[in-house]
Amino acid sequence: MRRSFAPQQPRHSQGWRTIVLPHPSGGQALVTEQNSIQTDSAALAAKRILLIVAGGIAAFKTPDLVRRLRERGAAVRVVLTDGGAQFVTPLTLQAVSEDKVYRDLWSLTDESEMGHIQLSRSADVILVAPATANILARMAHGLADDLATTVLLATDKPVLVAPAMNVRMYEHPATQANLALLAGRGVGIIGPDDGAMACGEFGPGRMSEPLAIVAHLAQWFRDQLGPKPLAGRHAIVTSGPTHEPIDPVRYIANRSSGKQGHAVAAALAALGARVTLVSGPVRLLHPPGVNVVAVETARQMLDACQAALPADILVAAAAVADWHVAGAGEKKLKKQEGGAPPALVLAENPDILATLSAAGPQRPELVVGFAAETNDVLTYAQAKLARKGCDWIVANDVSPGTGTFGGDRNSVHLIRREQPVEDWPDLPKTDVAARLATRIADHFENGKK
Repeated sequence: MRRSFAPQQPRHSQGWRTIVLPHPSGGQALVTEQNSIQTDSAALAAKRILLIVAGGIAAFKTPDLVRRLRERGAAVRVVLTDGGAQFVTPLTLQAVSEDKVYRDLWSLTDESEMGHIQLSRSADVILVAPATANILARMAHGLADDLATTVLLATDKPVLVAPAMNVRMYEHPATQANLALLAGRGVGIIGPDDGAMACGEFGPGRMSEPLAIVAHLAQWFRDQLGPKPLAGRHAIVTSGPTHEPIDPVRYIANRSSGKQGHAVAAALAALGARVTLVSGPVRLLHPPGVNVVAVETARQMLDACQAALPADILVAAAAVADWHVAGAGEKKLKKQEGGAPPALVLAENPDILATLSAAGPQRPELVVGFAAETNDVLTYAQAKLARKGCDWIVANDVSPGTGTFGGDRNSVHLIRREQPVEDWPDLPKTDVAARLATRIADHFENGKK
């Protein structure tokens, strides 16, 4: 009797769980599991994913990956290589996938239930995770000497890989050539991240975390649907706070989480834009398909934006500090017993929005600023629109009690020159981002500001 995929309904947990993930900048990324399930379930529900688990230490993460995919309604079937079985057992993967785990190309039982040709073509997408240097090389050169590589050679379905290996192996010219060859054939590449390796080294080659892989898969499925009105456009998005140093261990900052800016970057990418996200220090995952430039200070943010030009679109969603400490100390300031506290002399930071809005050959066609206000929101935002020289302003109330800074929802006003103000209701920040991205796409389709 041949087996078939059995998608399940998304499992929406009742509580909130916070997942702590390593962040490439060296900090941590806090992701709300419930938000991820709600966001990704629509894209992953009833999708059939064939997961090929190769022989790397990162294979120990695959049961968690399978669990998260199934929570979002996907059906997952697993092909486990001999190397992968050194790090995770077939029984574990069978338990979390609730399906048979396939291992042997020469198994008469497996072939009678699900031949390798049918196995290769019954999924919506094939995901190789971890994708070791060995399996990448075999894929690149068309080898088919076990079940995994035979499936990969026989499939007519899209293939994505999540590389995982030692940093030297990842940086080796042979591995880079194989990845470039596979990418040229249309294989999607997820990661890898920078991070600590099992061998004790640090650098690129660490497999992306399961939640990040899930987000990439969900975005990949979303990208297969609908028009791409911003294809061919380059967007720069700023996000998060800036940190202005007082001394090597202290800094001036604000309460921005970066959630709105990161959501805007993801929404623009979903509409086909090539997105450069210039982000201050945040505890968020990088949006899928987005080039992220990490900065700390306002000066660094401006420099990164200017380096990313030319662009068609600028969305300045970051909460940039207005001032920095003049002559910040190179040594930690010490408290003197009975002495006066140090006097901090503040100097004005460069005005990123005004600088990039100024007329010039590299000015983006559409410049969108954000105005975070605590009172007289519309009045201050309209004045900012005129003063900065941008085209649109997204104004929101961040006064205490609104929960906007650090929260998951936002209520904004879209102010555009010579057009009525749009008052949007209280929405999840992802929905605010989707609306804004749609308005931006409409602007380019209609050819007006």
